[in-house]
Order: sequence, then structure tokens, then C-alpha cells
Amino acid sequence: MSDAEWKNRCGSEWGLLGAPMPDGLDWKSVYEAKPFGRNLLRNPSPFGLSKDIPPHKPDLPDEPDFGPPRFQPDEDFSGWTTNTEVLPYDRSGIPAGAVVCQLPRYSWFSLEQLVDLKAEGLWEELLDNFQPEIHIQDWYESQLHDSIYQLQVKLLGADKSTVISEYTTSPTEDRSRDSRAWKEVSHVFCSYGPGVRYVHFLHKLKNMFLNGFYKTMCTNSTVVVRPSKSCS
Repeated sequence: MSDAEWKNRCGSEWGLLGAPMPDGLDWKSVYEAKPFGRNLLRNPSPFGLSKDIPPHKPDLPDEPDFGPPRFQPDEDFSGWTTNTEVLPYDRSGIPAGAVVCQLPRYSWFSLEQLVDLKAEGLWEELLDNFQPEIHIQDWYESQLHDSIYQLQVKLLGADKSTVISEYTTSPTEDRSRDSRAWKEVSHVFCSYGPGVRYVHFLHKLKNMFLNGFYKTMCTNSTVVVRPSKSCS
């Protein structure tokens, strides 16, 4: 198949009407990369869970854990860069003179990835002029605290530091009832401007140690590029 035929195949199958499709690209390689409609994140469910299966209530330890405190989970986080930030004890709300035997110790566990959009099969003219939609989705669960989850997604330039567009959220949890359900976070980047070459995806999960380790979990994290134009 000629390069022109591969180019026509890309345009027709992906519905790239009006998108720039320069002749200099290796359209066979672009087609085989299949940059549209697939998740560009590696290991999107590092806890081995699915949003389609309700999370179970964490098991309470039979005996208190008298060993050193844990601050991060130990699942398979390949594909992610991880970091742990141990938070100081929260003594707010404790009356003066009160005797406290033990306090929970919280930590933030962050997971981040950098997606190279050109390496995934997209091309500069498409990103700069057509600006296909970039869909972000994530799911998380726990009821450890009022603030257990943060998400920050940045569209970066070629230098990997210039921020062209950004989405952040830090929801406050309703702990008045035990829901035990996955909570969805989603966003669509569109009309973000020229120069985007990378997507930096970072979420932070709050964990707690108190006579045992209790964690916030995430699953089905996604970065998907779509040629459709459903937002402005």
C-alpha cells in the first residue's frame, strides 16, 4: 500500500475531516500507532481493581500493628513515578489538657506519568491547528478523610515545562454515610492552543496509619485523544 493510500485510510477511518494531513509523514506508522480512542496511560489500574466492581470495605486488623508505620501501598506501580509525603499530626480539635493515646498519621501518595503525544502517533500540525479533544478520566475511593484525592493534569509544550492548559481538582468528601462507591473525575481539553506535545497526569491519594494501614485507591485512569469536536 502506498503512503498516499495509508494517509487516505487514516483520514477515512478516523474521521479527520478538515484536519491537516501533511504528505511528509510516515502514514503507515501513524496508522499502526492508532493514536485515537485508546488509553495512552500505562498500567491504568495499578491496584488491580475495576470501576465496574464495587470496592469492598477494608478489613480491620485482628491485632494492632505495633511495628513501624507504613505510609505507602505496595501494589505494582510500574509505568508510574511515585512519591510519598508524610503529613504532620493533626492536633486541631483536641481540647487543652486532653490525654491522647494515639493519633492517625496521614500521607499523600502521588502517581504521575508523562505522555509523549508525538511518540503515540499524533503529529504537530494536528495538535497545533486541529487541536483534537483530550479526554481525562479517573476513579477513586476511600472515606479516610474529608480530603483524600487530588488530580492535576497539564498540557505541556515541547520543553516539557511550559504549561499551555491545566485542569486541577481537589474534591471534599461527604462522610455522612458509608457509600463504598467509586467516584468519577473527568475533564475534556479542547481549543487549548498550539504547542501541546505532552500530557502530564498526576493524582495524589491520601493514606492513613492507625494500628494498621488504610489506603485510598484509584482505577481506570485514562488519557484518550479523540478527533471529535464536542466542546468549544
